Parts: sequence; C-alpha cells; structure tokens
Amino acid sequence: MTQLNATHDPARRSWVEAANLPAHDFPVQNLPLGVFATPDHPPRVGVAIGDHLLDLAEANRAGFFTGDAREAANATASGSLNQLMALGSIANSALRAQVFEMLAEGGALSARAQAQAGRLLLRNDAVAMQLPCTIGGYTDFLTSFDHLFRARRSTHPENPVPDAFFHLPLAYNGRASSVRASGHDVVRPNGQSRGADGTMYFGPAKALDFELELGAFVGPGNALSHPVPVHAAQEQLFGYCLLNDWSARDIQRWETTPLGPFLGKSFCSVISPWVVSAEALAPFRVPARARTADEPGVMPHLHDSVDATRGGLDLQLEAWLTSANMRSAGLPPLNVTWTNAKHLYWTFAQMVAHHTSNGCDLRPGDLIGSGTVSGPDLASRGCLAEFQEPLHLPDGTARQWLIDGDELVFKARASKDGYVPIGFGECRSRILPAAPWPAAR
Repeated sequence: MTQLNATHDPARRSWVEAANLPAHDFPVQNLPLGVFATPDHPPRVGVAIGDHLLDLAEANRAGFFTGDAREAANATASGSLNQLMALGSIANSALRAQVFEMLAEGGALSARAQAQAGRLLLRNDAVAMQLPCTIGGYTDFLTSFDHLFRARRSTHPENPVPDAFFHLPLAYNGRASSVRASGHDVVRPNGQSRGADGTMYFGPAKALDFELELGAFVGPGNALSHPVPVHAAQEQLFGYCLLNDWSARDIQRWETTPLGPFLGKSFCSVISPWVVSAEALAPFRVPARARTADEPGVMPHLHDSVDATRGGLDLQLEAWLTSANMRSAGLPPLNVTWTNAKHLYWTFAQMVAHHTSNGCDLRPGDLIGSGTVSGPDLASRGCLAEFQEPLHLPDGTARQWLIDGDELVFKARASKDGYVPIGFGECRSRILPAAPWPAAR
C-alpha cells in the first residue's frame, strides 16, 4: 500500500497561487490526472493545479522528465491514461514526484517550469475535459449496508439486507459504452415497467434517481485465470473519481428479478474527469468498517490485515441539487447528501479480490463503482430511493423522483489534521426530456 512521501508535505505550497487557497480542490499535494481538449488540439493528458492544468505533453517535450517519470510521461502521448495505468505504481509515483518538483515553490524543477509557464499551463476554464481513459469494462458494486437497508426495507421488510451481502461484495456488470464525463446531460430513458395496479407501461421513466458513488480505475490488471489476492489488490487501484450511476427505478424494479439491473442503469453513468491517484489519498486511509458481533467474519480469501487497518478512505462526499426554477430564480443549490466513503462495508481491495477470485481478468482503465455511498444518518442518504418522504426544494416544489431540468452536482473532499485537504472537482449532469419514441411504420 502507498506510503507517505515528500509530495504529502503540508508545508509545501505551489507557485500557482490558486492552488494555495484553503478551499481549492487541487493543491500541489493532489495533482490529479485527466484528459483535456482545446479547439485547436486533440485530447491530451494534463495535471490539475489550482485553477490551471499542466500540459504533460508540453512538459515532456521540454525535457522535464527523466527515468521512470519519462517512461510514464511517454505513456500519455496517446492522449489517454490507459498506457500509464498499465505501468503500475512505480512509474506513476515517479511522474507524480517530478511534477511536484515542477509545481511546488522551491522545487528542483520549479524555477525552470515557472519560466515556461506560458507554454506549460492552461486555465481549466479554457479546456473541455474528456473521459480520462478508454473504459473497456465497468462493474458496479453494492457495498453500503445503510443504502441497502433503507432502499429495500419497504419492498423486502422481512429481509432488507440479503445474507450474501455480509459474505461478499455484491455487483453487476454495467455498460461501459454509456459512461460519460462530467457536464454530459442525461436524457430521460424510455423503458418498460409495471405499475402498482399491474398495468404495463412503456415510455419515459417515471422514477429517475441519482446514485452518489466513488469510482476506481484499474491499473495494470491481471491475466485471465490469475486472481488478485487482497494484499496485492491496492497495486491494481490506479486512482479514484466521482460517479453518478443514474438509475430509472421503475424500469429497474420490473427487470431486476431474476437477472439483475439492465436497462434501468445502462442508459448513462457520469464521472468526474480528474483521477485522484491512490498515492494522493494515502494520508486519508482509515480502517475498514468493523464488523459487529452479530455479523459473520470476513472469509479468509477476502481478508488482509493491512487492508483491515488501512483499506478504508475518509472521504466526504456531497450531492447538490438545483431545479430549473431554482436556477432561474437565482436560488442556491440544495444539499441533498452529506456522506463518507469510510461507511462502506467492503473496501476497494476486497472488491478487486472478489472480482478476480474466479479468474476474471481486469484491464487498465476498467472502472469499478462502489455502489451508492450512504451512511447511518438521514443526511447521508445517497439516493432518493432511500427517502421515505418527499424531498422539499427551496422553490416550494417537492421531489419523490427527479424531473426534467434537475441538475445534480457531486463533490468530494478528503481532510485530516496535519495534512492539506484535497478534492475531486465536480461531477455534474442535468436531466433532459426523453426523446420521442419513433413512430410506427
């Protein structure tokens, strides 16, 4: 598991002034990676720093990188992070260290970098962020006890949390082709469902919901038939993003039995574009959620002592909602969810170990979702399916489910005494009306 190093030093500041603002997501201790495009250039890889980004291709051409960092920088030449993810933690850590020396005040490369700032840096608001990599596979887990209990207690009061949940990280295979970067507007899906009176319906989904999740990108991956044990799984986790797993609950409820989610989920998932590295999050590691006395212990193949003591993440996640009426009236966003990833019942290392336990191969850039991140109190409900009562908005309206024009913004922040807080940027998406169904011929 990643250890602390000089890039985590809370005393270091950046010569990019905005990076030193206390509330900023991208201080020099963060340095997340992403893919951006400009009107006159194809997509390429950058590193976020304050309100700017460092163009890695330009920095590489200027000769800033050596050794393993040079190999890592060369791997980004395609304008995607897949090849960099495949290299593993040594090369990635070397690149991060040399970028840190470029952007930190007094860094070994900072004077030279600052002299070339006009060539190396672009403003974040002058670029269009893209997906950070080609996502070949997307697996969404269900790892929150609180989410499962609240979402199922009305439909399955006798057994809201299935026995299997306590023994393994439950999951389904999502649709990688419909994952989009923040800023993509989701079109309300058409689908089939059955009403409470048994009437069948086909048309725009009536129960559209968000799911506040944490996503993880796979690094090197594993060969087919070669499982990854828990103690080695952290090396497979390249970095993290925010994930809105948009859900049409009426379609989902009708189709789920007996094979699980399909069209109720596959129409769109939206992620934040900046990938916060596992190394950047090292100071914010916490013990995995402890089992209670009446819960079964972890099976040996899913247990590791280091993962048990440092496999969790103390990461605050938030969901904010605005309606079209709120925006037109100039009303501020409504905080819908305030939760923390430390509440997850299973760690990401356990997710990777379970995913590969049958020999399934993971590849660089595969996306793993945590499932809805909910906590024990009502303020930490990670989706509307957990609400027993309507959500009341400042414009005087209420929501049981989302309507057209509603916009969700996810944010996340890791903080700990003695360290500089880091964030993820935004995961933003607005709901558009369903497309008209093609007329019959």
